[in-house]
Amino acid sequence: MNTVKVGFAMCGSFCTFEKAIKQMQALSDMGYDILPIMSFNAYTTDTRFGKAEEIINRIESICKRRIISTIKDAEPIGPKKMTDIMVVAPCTGNTLAKLAAAVTDTPVTMAVKSHLRQSKPVLLCIATNDALGASAQNIGTLLNRRHYYFVPFTQDDPVNKPCSLVADFEKLPDSLSLALNEKQLQPVLC
Repeated sequence: MNTVKVGFAMCGSFCTFEKAIKQMQALSDMGYDILPIMSFNAYTTDTRFGKAEEIINRIESICKRRIISTIKDAEPIGPKKMTDIMVVAPCTGNTLAKLAAAVTDTPVTMAVKSHLRQSKPVLLCIATNDALGASAQNIGTLLNRRHYYFVPFTQDDPVNKPCSLVADFEKLPDSLSLALNEKQLQPVLC
C-alpha cells in the first residue's frame, strides 16, 4: 500500500498554529507523508505565538523535509503528483477569498491551484474573525465547489467575536480520511 501524500499548507492565523502543528504531528504519527507549505507571512513573521525560525524548525523536524515557502517551489506540486490531498490549516479569511476568486499569489494558493490540476481533494481548516461577515460568501462558494472539503467549524467566541469561526482541529484526521474518499465529515457546523 502506498503512503498517502498530504500537502499541509499553513496561513497566518498564528493563534491556531499550535493546534495545526499538533495535527501535523498526529498525521505524521499515523504514517502520512507530509509535505509542508507556508504562506510568505506564516513563514517569516515572529509573533507572540512564536518565533518564525522556531516554528519552521519544528515543522521541518516533524515532516523530515524543508518547507515550501515560495510560489516557484509550490508550482510543481500538481504536475509532479506530489500530493494526494492538500490540507490548508489554518486557512485564513484572506486565503479563503483568494481560493474562491482563483487568485494565485502566495505559496499556499499556488500549492492548492497546482494540486487541483490532479482533481484531488482540498481540505480547509478555517480560522477567521470575519467568517460570518465578509468571508461568509467565500465559505459558501467553496462549500459548493468540487474537490473542496471543510474540517467542521464553530463560533469560537460568539459574545466577543460574533463573526469569528474556527475549525475543530481535532477533527482534521477524520475529515482528511473522508475527503480522500470525496466525502464531507458531517455536521459541518458544530
